[in-house]
Amino acid sequence: MSNAYREEDTYTYADILTMDEKTRAEILDGELFMMAPSATYHQIISRELSGQLWQFLRGKPCQVFSAPFGVRLFPQADQSDDTYVEPDIVVICDPSKITAAGCEGAPDMVIEILSPSNTRHEMLMKFKKYLAAGVREYWIVDGEEKSVEVFILDRGRYIAGISGGDDEIPVSVLPGCRIKLRELWPRD
Repeated sequence: MSNAYREEDTYTYADILTMDEKTRAEILDGELFMMAPSATYHQIISRELSGQLWQFLRGKPCQVFSAPFGVRLFPQADQSDDTYVEPDIVVICDPSKITAAGCEGAPDMVIEILSPSNTRHEMLMKFKKYLAAGVREYWIVDGEEKSVEVFILDRGRYIAGISGGDDEIPVSVLPGCRIKLRELWPRD
C-alpha cells in the first residue's frame, strides 16, 4: 500500500465516500493507504478460508464477508471517523452492525492475509486498532510461510498463538469451527 492520494494531512470516512467506487483505500489514524490488487495466491487463500467459514456458518446467525468489505471500527454520525479498513475476511455475529455500506463497529473476527505491499507499520497500526475496537479474534495469515498467527482477546489484551502447515485451527468465536490449513495453501 502507498499513502499518496492528495496532500491533505488527515483523512476521514467522509473522504472515502467521495472516492471513485473502484478505488480501494484504508484510513488508519487519518493516514490514507491505497490498496493494490491482490495476488493470485492471496485470492486462493482468501477463497479457501471464506469457503470453510461459509460452510460452517450456513444456517447460523453469524455471517462471513470477504474484501472488498468496508469496516468502520469507530463510526461517527458525522462520518469524521479517522479509521476505515477493508480486512480480507470478517465474521460478524451482531446483525445490527451490518449496513448497506459494510460494518459499523468491531467484527467478531478479522482475518488479514499478508501481501508484499503490507508494511510492518501498517500491520502494527491495524493490530492496535483491532485491539482497541474489541475485535475478539484476529488472524494474520502468511501464505509464503504457510502459517497463521492467532490473537484472542482476553481482558483487554490479545493472547497470541501460531499454527502452520497441515494444522487444524479452532475458531474461538465460532465454537465447533475448525479451519483446515492444508486446504488453504496454493499448490505449486
